[in-house]
Amino acid sequence: MAFEGLTEKLSAAFKKLRGKGRITEADVKEAMREIRLALLEADVSYKVVKDFVKAVTERAIGADVMESLTPAQMIVKIVNEELTALMGSENEKLKISSRPPTVVMLVGLQGAGKTTNGAKLAGHFKKQGKRPLLVACDIYRPAAIKQLQVVGEKLEIPVFEMGQTNPVEIAKAAVAHAEKHGNDMVFLDTAGRLHIDEALMEELKAIKAAVNPTDIVLVVDAMTGQDAVNAASSFNEMLDIDGVMLTKLDGDARGGAALSVKAVTGKPILFLGTGEKLDQIEPFHPGRMASRILGMGDVLSLIEKAEQALDQKKAEELQQKLRSNSFTLSDFYDQMVQMRKMGPIQDILGMLPGVNASALQNVQIDEKAMAHVEAIILSMTPYERDNPSCLNYSRKRRISAGCGVKVEEINRLLKQFNAMQQMMKQFAGPGAAKKLKRMGKMGRFGGGFPGLPF
Repeated sequence: MAFEGLTEKLSAAFKKLRGKGRITEADVKEAMREIRLALLEADVSYKVVKDFVKAVTERAIGADVMESLTPAQMIVKIVNEELTALMGSENEKLKISSRPPTVVMLVGLQGAGKTTNGAKLAGHFKKQGKRPLLVACDIYRPAAIKQLQVVGEKLEIPVFEMGQTNPVEIAKAAVAHAEKHGNDMVFLDTAGRLHIDEALMEELKAIKAAVNPTDIVLVVDAMTGQDAVNAASSFNEMLDIDGVMLTKLDGDARGGAALSVKAVTGKPILFLGTGEKLDQIEPFHPGRMASRILGMGDVLSLIEKAEQALDQKKAEELQQKLRSNSFTLSDFYDQMVQMRKMGPIQDILGMLPGVNASALQNVQIDEKAMAHVEAIILSMTPYERDNPSCLNYSRKRRISAGCGVKVEEINRLLKQFNAMQQMMKQFAGPGAAKKLKRMGKMGRFGGGFPGLPF
């Protein structure tokens, strides 16, 4: 994930400060040197780094910090606040037109992921009850129209296209189509180039003049570092963009673009593309991103992921089953499916406070083992899932043949499930809360279930 290198270096700088009982001005300046180098290595703009370090230093050597009982914590707080301010302070949203349709014009260079991430954006608003329409205005790139149709079909979002016609006419016709068919949001997937040229900009200006978009969103590849910031500056000068969507944050991007875009262009980052799947998009929250960078986790985003992925009704049913000690393998399977909807387990762990994201690189979370567990449970009959004690050797042989795993793996799963049930029995009756608290103090939780992939 992006920022891992930056997080590691910032954490090392703060660790040195925490190791000192009293902090001097020289200590602060030494820490700021390390922070400056870390930001430059993360490909943050030199001018942005210079202004940021100056602001933090001025606040850090103030009397309130130097005379504090916890000066290192105060400095971390200052860095957190300044990082948040650097990225825009507040979560900015797309403008929604009071007279539908809201027209969102997606622009950017070729290869930034404009088509796929534009579809993700449309899917994001569909979940909020909108009726989006995707529009194929890229008539130059081979298979661009087909690509938009494919992702539109996966998201069950209609795609408007007119083949190789003039993109300006396509945009105008699409808005008219949306008005007629009740689509309240229109996403124009415009053409990109390998580099900014006059022909590209003139076409985009013509589309803007023809449909007067509510928002112009620039899609930029976070992997390109300062090139992404330079592209943002050029597009902003020519089109007066409303905001930026950063893509490929799941790669090894150093993160400099996210820290520089707002400061250089004055325009906010609106959304992040966090993976290849069509649901891997999230609104950009400067404060939460600053916390992630400083290794403080991002609990709010984790809660939002859980709310989107987890079925509230099923959660209530599960709670009731736990209380009555009637938790079955079917329930266990349902929980695994909902857990996987939240995304890769390593990403979820990375949002927890105090978890070092770089340390997770060495953690081997066996996703195949989870798939094996699911396959075993799905190969059982409903009766067997609800009554695993009935599983004799012949039944296990049948299940083994059905899911392609050895009988030993089935035995291991059943043994682990029995251990879970025994543990849950302790919390089914009176005094469960006290037992849970006592076990927490004894350290019985936190290591997961032995043998299971989580």
